[in-house]
Amino acid sequence: MDEEKDLAQRKKEAAERAKQLARERLAARQADEQAKSAVETGSLKTPPNSNGSQPETTKGEATEPASADDLALAKKRAAEEARVRAAELRRQRESAAAGDDLEAAKRKAAEEARARAAELRRQRESAAADDDLELAKKKAAAAAKAKAAAAKARAAAMAKQQGDAADDEAKQKAIAAAKAKAAAAARAKAKAADADGGTEQPPSPSPNDPLLEKYVRIIHEHLGADVLEDAYINRLAKDVPTLVVKKEAYYKVAELLKGHEQLQFDYLSELHGTDFQTHTEVYVHLYSYPNRQPVALKVKIERDNPEVDSLVPLWPGANWPECEAYDLLGIRFRGHPNLIRIFLGEQWVGHPLRKDYEPYDAEV
Repeated sequence: MDEEKDLAQRKKEAAERAKQLARERLAARQADEQAKSAVETGSLKTPPNSNGSQPETTKGEATEPASADDLALAKKRAAEEARVRAAELRRQRESAAAGDDLEAAKRKAAEEARARAAELRRQRESAAADDDLELAKKKAAAAAKAKAAAAKARAAAMAKQQGDAADDEAKQKAIAAAKAKAAAAARAKAKAADADGGTEQPPSPSPNDPLLEKYVRIIHEHLGADVLEDAYINRLAKDVPTLVVKKEAYYKVAELLKGHEQLQFDYLSELHGTDFQTHTEVYVHLYSYPNRQPVALKVKIERDNPEVDSLVPLWPGANWPECEAYDLLGIRFRGHPNLIRIFLGEQWVGHPLRKDYEPYDAEV
């Protein structure tokens, strides 16, 4: 807008200069005509003023006929004035031409400036469009990755659920087979005892009985006899000594198993949860590398409020197994540094390994 006003002002000034130059040229032509007329008539007159008008004569002066010398002098003066006027006209023409050139240069510069500004705007708009397109591509790629990750997580969860279900079924079958085998062996022993006169043979001792006795003795000495609900040798799991502890003593017993100089269970090899419909259990396998001895720690918790202390402060390896138990069974571990759902995500409804689980999305 400012450029258009400046251009109009320059046009107006150029028009004024052109009018002034035309007036000066007209005055010069009139002066030339008067000088020529004076020479032709041979009369001596006072040279005209620069604006072409005759100067005033004083009172009493009379115009006398011009002599030959006066005529020559008048011609010379007229010639000089003509040359001066011609030089002035040339100067004015050159000045006008220079002004026209300057005006043309200004107009050209203004046009180039407008063209450059338009080109810059076009480049900015093109760059902005390219940036928007690139941003849109990045957003689309991120959305696609997120969608693929979600689909992968769902597939992994389903595979995990199916695998866990298959494992649970296999475990149940193995337990049933072991129970059936134990029952058959008991019946066989009973028949043998009846045949021998009713004397029953005691079960064969486990090689880990001394370990179990040592664990129970140390726990009773340091924490009391009421912290354990049960202690037995798990014949179905390679005779592992198993300690069933009360919920409120779970962390204390675990801390004693790790820190006591005769125990030193420095490695947590497994932690998982199980839903029994009537209650929920957390099962922990520990191993002492200094003593090369195993132990299993089990705690029963309420199914409606499945919450127990976290073992991460004692064994950092419990971090992800506790997150898995929280994700699939809903067991909450107090004191866990970052308890999150590692398979299904925080938006998933329910916990798939609970016996009463019903899928929220029928298609999944």
